[in-house]
Amino acid sequence: MSSILVGIKRVIDYSVRVRVKPDGSGVVTEGVKMSINPFDEIALEEGLRIKERGVVSEVIAVGVGPEEAQQQLRSALAMGADRAVLVPAEGAVAPLTLARVFLKLVQRYQPLLVILGKQAIDDDNGQTGQMLAALWDRPQATYASKLELEGQRARVTREVDTGLETLEVELPAVITTDLRLNEPRYIKLPDIMKAKKKPLETVSLAELGVEGAVASARVVTYTPPPVRSRGVMVKSVQELLGAMNQRGVI
Repeated sequence: MSSILVGIKRVIDYSVRVRVKPDGSGVVTEGVKMSINPFDEIALEEGLRIKERGVVSEVIAVGVGPEEAQQQLRSALAMGADRAVLVPAEGAVAPLTLARVFLKLVQRYQPLLVILGKQAIDDDNGQTGQMLAALWDRPQATYASKLELEGQRARVTREVDTGLETLEVELPAVITTDLRLNEPRYIKLPDIMKAKKKPLETVSLAELGVEGAVASARVVTYTPPPVRSRGVMVKSVQELLGAMNQRGVI
């Protein structure tokens, strides 16, 4: 049997209100709760369910980021991943660099599937899965809301503007996950304790033969969204139309 590689990214928890630094150089991360990217958590849950059906023998969680990302990889191990790999990298990592890292790990572990979240909630690039499929020269099915495996083929259902679209791809393949694919399991205290004994390997970019890509775009400044004005209560349609006319909407 084979394995499944799952991407895990460290991001500010989705429930935290993001604040921009006073000098506009970035967002505040000191003392802020960090978690697994929600789409990556869904990808991990799907990989674990596939393993529990006996299709693969192990699930490997992969993180590319700062040393602190070990915390999120330990959470992935507590959820049920068999082992984890951290590729240390500081600052924002370009999607193409991420894809090249995963390609090297694919060549090392020969997985049946690579499952990634469709995007990260911090940068919203949504490019790594597609780039990996191109570099690997294997099929891809993105934005999966349902995944079924039959032999050496995967059937993926995804939501499109006109309804539902079903794709069938040959394995191995790259799958990216949408929110409706599943609901990730809760981590129990005994699983957290067991995760401390599971292997977490650190592999450098140099060991993988991957060079950090020079970003094609440079962030000049961060600006918080404008404060929304308070709503106005109206008592009738006529009053609503008058207010809209006064604001120049109609």
